Amino acid sequence: MTQKSPIHIKEVSGRKALSKFAVFPADELYRNHPYYVPSLVADVTGTFDPKENPAYEFSESICYMAYRDGRPVGRIAGIINHNLNKRTGKKEARFGFVDFIDDKDVSETLFKFVEEWARKKGMKSMHGPLGFSDMDPEGLLIEGFDQMGTSVTIYNHPYYVEHIEALGYEKETDWVEFKIQVPKEVPEKHQRITDIVKRKYNLRVIKYTDANKLIKDYGQKIFELINEAYDELYGYSPLTQKQIDYYIKMYIPLIRLENVPLIVNEHDELIGVGITLPSLAKALQKSRGRMFPFGFIHLLKALKGKNNVVEMLLVAVRPDYQSKGVNALLFADLIPVFNKNGYVYAESNPELEDNNKVQSQWQYFEREQHRRRRAYCKKL
Repeated sequence: MTQKSPIHIKEVSGRKALSKFAVFPADELYRNHPYYVPSLVADVTGTFDPKENPAYEFSESICYMAYRDGRPVGRIAGIINHNLNKRTGKKEARFGFVDFIDDKDVSETLFKFVEEWARKKGMKSMHGPLGFSDMDPEGLLIEGFDQMGTSVTIYNHPYYVEHIEALGYEKETDWVEFKIQVPKEVPEKHQRITDIVKRKYNLRVIKYTDANKLIKDYGQKIFELINEAYDELYGYSPLTQKQIDYYIKMYIPLIRLENVPLIVNEHDELIGVGITLPSLAKALQKSRGRMFPFGFIHLLKALKGKNNVVEMLLVAVRPDYQSKGVNALLFADLIPVFNKNGYVYAESNPELEDNNKVQSQWQYFEREQHRRRRAYCKKL
């Protein structure tokens, strides 16, 4: 039996090494894979750049790459969100951005290094896959390996599950995802609920055609609403003002404004928002996560041109309006827009398996729960 070459672990340091960390899965593990969707390389390098990512005001991280015979065979990041730990009174570290070949020596060595880093920092448990905040990809795919990924989620080979569980990691929570058929018109019952809720709570839907005007009027309020609506969800780390400024600048100029309904009450207070985006999955596959030299063309075509898939990036409703049918207003507005743009189905993106408030909004639509992903934990 041929003896395997030893595994060498290198801490990622410097822009060049971080770029290698960012491109490893697309270039090595998933090249030409039919379902894998790469992240934008610039997003990954920006996430781990303290000069770019405002989460470093209250977080720290480390990134490792595994090599065998000089070739990359795995990667992992360790993250500590000190704000969240102060909030919960716990000493938790996170692992994320984890990828490896089907070799348990590789996965075991990567986790050994990141767990030891966390122990030295005084952490008592490891959780993941998670990022700095909910804005980062999270959750290991455990069902739906034959489904195309989305632009904001993790895709991984099935063997990752066996490797991670063999290292002593156990389920902490699951997210489920739905593929929802876009109906040709607003379902009658759905429209009836919309009309009742509008009258009962004196609500209206507003839309913008100018991104700068949206930012000025409601940019800050959208992210304040997200903080309020998501506050009690698993692992949520409230966005700081610098993070809010960062995400306003990063995301709002990209969105197709007709896909973003806002719900306000009689005082013009924002009480609900839906942010949807034409799917970037195929464009990211074609570009392999690179903007240049031609990747940006694929992304622009996906955003502005014909597309049969739309991603539900997020739906947020103010807690005092939740479970009152407010979500119906969002979809009554969006369904005609989706049909006009040729979207055949929508991707829900991850929803906590026990979040019945969110999942109940799909009850009037033809849908399929087609993916499941998991967050794991392990005591250190």
